[in-house]
Amino acid sequence: MRLHPLSALLAGLLAASTLAAETEATATVERTSARLPVFVGTTEPMAAHAVYFLMTDRFVNGDPSNDHREQGLPDHGTWGGPVPGAPPGKEDFVGYLGGDFRGILDNAGYIRDLGFGAVWLTPIVEQPDEAFSGGTPAAWGKMFTDGGKSGYHGYWGTNFYQIDEHLPSEGLDFRALAAGLRARGLKTVLDVVANHGSPSFSAPEQRDQFGKLFNEAGELVADHQNLHPKRLKPERNPLHAFFHPEPDIAQLSNFDESNRAVVDYLVGSSLKWLGQGADALRLDTIKHMPLPFWKTYADRLRAEHPGLFMFGEAFDYDPELLGRFTQPGNGSISVLDFPLQKAMGEVFGKRDAGYEAIVPALFLDDGPYANPYVLMTFYDNHDMPRLDADDAGFINANNLLFTVRGIPVVYQGSEVGFMRGTAEHAGNRNYFGQARIDAAPSNPIHAALKRIANLRANTPALQRGLQVNLEFQGDRAAFYRILEQDGVAQTALVLLNKGDTATRFRLTENLQPGRWRPALGGETVPLAAGRAFEAEVPANGVQVYLFEQPITAPALRAAAEAAARAIPASRGAVPAAD
Repeated sequence: MRLHPLSALLAGLLAASTLAAETEATATVERTSARLPVFVGTTEPMAAHAVYFLMTDRFVNGDPSNDHREQGLPDHGTWGGPVPGAPPGKEDFVGYLGGDFRGILDNAGYIRDLGFGAVWLTPIVEQPDEAFSGGTPAAWGKMFTDGGKSGYHGYWGTNFYQIDEHLPSEGLDFRALAAGLRARGLKTVLDVVANHGSPSFSAPEQRDQFGKLFNEAGELVADHQNLHPKRLKPERNPLHAFFHPEPDIAQLSNFDESNRAVVDYLVGSSLKWLGQGADALRLDTIKHMPLPFWKTYADRLRAEHPGLFMFGEAFDYDPELLGRFTQPGNGSISVLDFPLQKAMGEVFGKRDAGYEAIVPALFLDDGPYANPYVLMTFYDNHDMPRLDADDAGFINANNLLFTVRGIPVVYQGSEVGFMRGTAEHAGNRNYFGQARIDAAPSNPIHAALKRIANLRANTPALQRGLQVNLEFQGDRAAFYRILEQDGVAQTALVLLNKGDTATRFRLTENLQPGRWRPALGGETVPLAAGRAFEAEVPANGVQVYLFEQPITAPALRAAAEAAARAIPASRGAVPAAD
């Protein structure tokens, strides 16, 4: 095909204009490089790794020899057991279903290939050897109903220094698992609990292990004795001294963090697992413990593991409350981003709100967090109803999750829309299994997630770059992620379309002349000075364009400088981890 002479002339002028803009940009950078500010959202190494969250017992049963199906029988068995009250054709279970370390390691390649760089495991510590006979009987769709339930989830620790027997295999303890994951390119994030142990009162009679706590030598150090917390006598009975004399969550024991022995116990346990290969920690129920405890805990762990990354779960939608944990005076602990999770549910779930609902939850401008770029972003987990969306909703949610600020977390099964819309005791924690993993690559959600997650894994700007918003309205969003630090210069322009038809973006503000390379296929955009940036994004799609030089456009640089100044940590509040 031959171009019309006029068309050829215009094309040549555009190319020349673009080349001139690039040449001038390069020259400007070379002349002023010593004065250029650093543009970076975070230098936290963990920001490079999206996290796959799995509930170990409900992932894959790789070794049936550790199932212990006879445990607790005949009256308090820990295996299986359907949740009472299930509607016809529905199921959920209160006991172990067999997932273990072998099932995780056997599928490490699947997780890595999907685009993740870390695996978050539920707690691995010893749990009671029988089902709980107290509390409110477990019932379909009801939270905090623990009667008849076992500790398959890992949050009912009785010995924080021992691995629960349902998880390891011969030659595959936690140390070997962490080493195996590392060899396959995956970091290990270990879930730990500091607030509570196992259910501790309300049973018809005291049962073996419930309400008890053992040390590394297997010695009994605390015992609730099936007493209501108000009946405990810590001043008289040393075995009561580990507990607060008032209840907290359901019938769980409530650790007294003012007791130095409790702090030593919890710190010592975490140090053990860090010494065996855990790379980072997820901290359960952090708002149930006072801030001074977390400062002490974090300082003691980082004294032996400098730069240790930790993030907490405070199931709360108040950003001011969440932000307190991130401050240096309270331990510099990141948090799961519940406000953004709520906004994502509104935008990508059945309500189908517009992208404008996302912006207030980002807190890019002087928000309550020490650094919003290290928040753990997610749209569902094991404690709440899964995202209630169709396939397109999941695809669009992932496209935002892996391009917007923060560190993405995806709960097992969400890569195929597994048990979408279901809550705890109604299918949320159902067994995923090898068969579903083997079939996952044919699922459209999986294919789209793999595409965008691997792009993030290979694009530093999407991991650590400042975010500058251009458009968040209706079905469309456009924003930059800008990174210029330590010789790396990369800007990503992200275009999102959650509509059912293709849309054409025409951007006219905060533009950088030069060549913009499409990261997900398509044609390079040679943007000349003074011209609009135009690109089409397919229905329920994403496009990312990359500019691989320092930005020089004055308006865009000013916007990036403002974004950098808006991060409290960038003003010296929190030293960045290197």
